Amino acid sequence: MLASTCLSPSFLPTATAATHRLLVVSGNSGSRRPPRRMSGGGGLVLHARLGDGDGAGGELTPSRRHALLAAATAAFALVNAPCLRYMNQAALGRSFTGTFCGDLLVGAMAHSWRLLVQGLTSLMFLCARADEYVRPPPSPLVLMAHDKPASHPQQVHISVVGAKNMRISWVTDDRSAPSVVEYGRSPGKYTASATGDHITYHYFFYKSGAIHHVTIGPLDPGTTYYYRCGKAGDEFRLRTPPATLPIEFVVIGDLGQTGWTASTLSHIGGGDYDMLLLPGDLSYADTRQPLWDSFGRLVQPLASARPWMVTEGNHEMETLPVVELAPFAAYNARWRMPHAESGSRSNLYYSFDAAGGAAHVVMLGSYAAFGEGSEQRRWLEADLARVDRRRTPWLLVLLHAPWYNTNQAHQGEGERMRLAMERMLYDARVDVVFAGHVHAYERFTRIYDNEADSRGPMYITIGDGGNREGLALRFIEDHKSAHLSVFREASFGHGRLRIVNETSAVWTWHRNDDEYATVRDEVWLESLAAGKQSLATTTGRHTDEL
Repeated sequence: MLASTCLSPSFLPTATAATHRLLVVSGNSGSRRPPRRMSGGGGLVLHARLGDGDGAGGELTPSRRHALLAAATAAFALVNAPCLRYMNQAALGRSFTGTFCGDLLVGAMAHSWRLLVQGLTSLMFLCARADEYVRPPPSPLVLMAHDKPASHPQQVHISVVGAKNMRISWVTDDRSAPSVVEYGRSPGKYTASATGDHITYHYFFYKSGAIHHVTIGPLDPGTTYYYRCGKAGDEFRLRTPPATLPIEFVVIGDLGQTGWTASTLSHIGGGDYDMLLLPGDLSYADTRQPLWDSFGRLVQPLASARPWMVTEGNHEMETLPVVELAPFAAYNARWRMPHAESGSRSNLYYSFDAAGGAAHVVMLGSYAAFGEGSEQRRWLEADLARVDRRRTPWLLVLLHAPWYNTNQAHQGEGERMRLAMERMLYDARVDVVFAGHVHAYERFTRIYDNEADSRGPMYITIGDGGNREGLALRFIEDHKSAHLSVFREASFGHGRLRIVNETSAVWTWHRNDDEYATVRDEVWLESLAAGKQSLATTTGRHTDEL
């Protein structure tokens, strides 16, 4: 969704805690059910019309928005260079004048610049998106504090690397802590160890802890291993994915770290699965780097036990107007995916096999170049060409901005990528395309080029993990793709794809509103590699038949 929340409490500093516990800030923690429909209360409501004219009633017309954007750009250009020098001096611990007063001046100027950046960024997004649908009030954040020694691992998560290896990633406040993992099949009995590397990154005045990445293996499939990171702290347990079908994927998008997120994670943990797929928008840190640390601690109980395979969303970009900061710096440092192993030069797009090659999963980058002649396009062509559907009956694709969408939110934002890449996915007989970005659930029939096609992928939007911005509540009833949309609902939840065998799989969407994860949508599908383009049905819930 938006790279930052306009004029919201999200720009204010958040408190930290002295103990390792849940902290709920900025909201009413007593309400966990997300709003199901629009209401007239709460929050800042902005009204604006698209079109020309002076905007009667004080509305923000395009001409006014452009004027405000021009003024903001001029202000940045005027003060950007000297204030960047002040920030660099402060970050390096250098004195501006060689005196104590000079140090105070550097700090004051840098702090003022940070506030200006944040305020003008909010203003620019407000002006650019004043015609956006009105969201429900933001959900309170759920923050996880850390009170253990600096050498103790935190934010532990795992990912698959090839057929028999796993990457263990974690953070330590102690930047000299060893990047080593000890592991074995019995608790406390480690029969093997592996050494990796660690990195750090800066973002304005924030400097990360040591971010460790260690690849362990070879490991046996479908096996439980116990491991310890950095020779300190807690013991963790993971289970490797199976080498054959069946396999079950959990799919969630636009996760965040709110009470809704915590409920979604609780529902996911209440049932077994083999791997989690996340099509972008993880922490919603949006330049506030400590929120990356809080997010890592929040998801650790699940992410340290099953592989989490993710791709980037717009909230991972973390760039600011005029200020030259490398995009995706935190995401690339913290969530290293097996891109090199799949022949990709970028951590923003990659692929991997699952269930011994019975399933091939392609993670595309909605925010990496994808047009004719781009590196991502060349990589995708080569990757799909290597897939042998006789031994890989299931082909899945994940990306952030949906190509098909009847929600009022983010209309048309995936269209350029669809025009550039849809034909390749269609020719490869991709079975399912998952997307996020829109904070609602929507399932389409099999489609190619805006028409129902039994040889095309099924498109599913599942950007309803629980982020702070709330739900995208408005669907367009007369949208040109409405006849292709089979089921849609603005509720938080998660999905599960269980591939049963070479020909059959079942998809279920579990709504988050209820005390238990309620299955609200269910459909059986056949692999397009099987040569039969049909869907089976079940009864008792909403189902589909093509």
